[in-house]
Amino acid sequence: MQQINQGLPPAVRQRYQELNSRLEAEVLTPEEHQELLGLIDQIEQADAIRLKQLIELAQLRGMSLDELMQQLNISPPVYA
Repeated sequence: MQQINQGLPPAVRQRYQELNSRLEAEVLTPEEHQELLGLIDQIEQADAIRLKQLIELAQLRGMSLDELMQQLNISPPVYA
């Protein structure tokens, strides 16, 4: 359960938001673009691991993933 609740470090989330804002404002440098792509990969990997853990927990409890997420009051992450 602790692993499921463990999110990305605040510094990573903050940097992602900063770079995403710069992307939307069209002022992102090529170096920042590469950094943003790396952060996106990191976020996607963390999301995949969390989803796998949630599925395993749902199976252990004999319920669907949707039921588990409702029971735990978990909503899908929103990044954009």
